[in-house]
Amino acid sequence: MTMAKPCPAAVGATSTPARPVYEISGLSKTYARNRLVALDDVTLTLREGEFVSVIGSSGCGKSTLLKIMAGLSPPTRGRVMLEGRPVQGPRSDIGIMFQQATLLPWKTTIENIVLPIEIREGKAAAKAAMQKALDLLTLVGLGDFAHVYPGELSGGMAQRASICRMLIAEPAVLLLDEPFSALDELTRDFMNMELQRICRETKATAFLVTHSLAEAVILSDRIVVMRARPGRVMEEVEIDLPRPRTLEMINTPKFGAIVAHIRGLLDREAAE
Repeated sequence: MTMAKPCPAAVGATSTPARPVYEISGLSKTYARNRLVALDDVTLTLREGEFVSVIGSSGCGKSTLLKIMAGLSPPTRGRVMLEGRPVQGPRSDIGIMFQQATLLPWKTTIENIVLPIEIREGKAAAKAAMQKALDLLTLVGLGDFAHVYPGELSGGMAQRASICRMLIAEPAVLLLDEPFSALDELTRDFMNMELQRICRETKATAFLVTHSLAEAVILSDRIVVMRARPGRVMEEVEIDLPRPRTLEMINTPKFGAIVAHIRGLLDREAAE
């Protein structure tokens, strides 16, 4: 599977930064005939192989930003570019994963994985992609569950299957909308480590919306901290922790200092 190369910042290199994949400039979004400003002058760049998270209080426009990046909602102003082309609607090179797995219960796991290809290119193309789907399921530890139905999968297994469905078309960017928020804490920790591993092995470029500071820090190369009302970028925080990350890092002073810094930004913004 050919995907973006890892961002040098993500692997600790000092060479020339990886090329931009997703570029947002001067992005604004308004509702109610411009009376409600959801996003204001947001500028953001994702580079090859980089994992970026966005965090902020409720109502800061995180989900609105993700919908615009996915092509599900148009911006009011600004430029949104993926691989040098404007994002004007859903595209096959944009992978999306939501809070719920949304697997079709009457299709097997592997049939759910190739469903995006079947919808776009037909049943013959989906059949031809079965081996690639099986390789992805093996990557996430579900090789033995290819032919079972979603009702036989646990919540974490269903989300891993959703990751495979997102990766099957080899998208240029992965957009993740709190994909593990519905899971219990232990399963969520496990899935975060799995997501890190999968992104490293597929060299994926990823953008995560989350409310969890710990989740954002453990996964990200960079965290975009949003200010609310209207939503705009307050600060971009580089996460200078070695990879691969481990859950034990959560208990280190450096990890705690990063979380405290971001929490301080959010607390000051809330007090204003």
